[in-house]
Amino acid sequence: MKERGHIEQLWREEKYHVLLHSQQSYQMIRNALKTDLSLHQVQQMIDDALLIEPSIGSVCNAFDHMWGYFKKCANEEERKQSKLLKADFINGKIDTQTLLDFLAELANKYDVQYLLQSRVLNTKRKR
Repeated sequence: MKERGHIEQLWREEKYHVLLHSQQSYQMIRNALKTDLSLHQVQQMIDDALLIEPSIGSVCNAFDHMWGYFKKCANEEERKQSKLLKADFINGKIDTQTLLDFLAELANKYDVQYLLQSRVLNTKRKR
């Protein structure tokens, strides 16, 4: 695989992880990917973004983006649970991990490969 292919694969795996930490970094990397960057440069930008402490807003934004994969296939109970979990997170009753676990369960249930291959759902559960 050529370097550009590796860069695209890396971004596919990391983009929601970055978004969870910082929408600003997410946008910056997305725009930078339109230029001629090396794999090392992209990895460094991702690593820098992951050092940023996620905010309630950035976590909710990433959750909403990933939830979008299930809008049409989720049943009514899952829709209600999604809204409840998000509200509980905003109110400090649950942590980020609980939101990610919910999304990982749905990704497995509905076989959403794009999310299953995303590090945000895989690495968070291992930490």
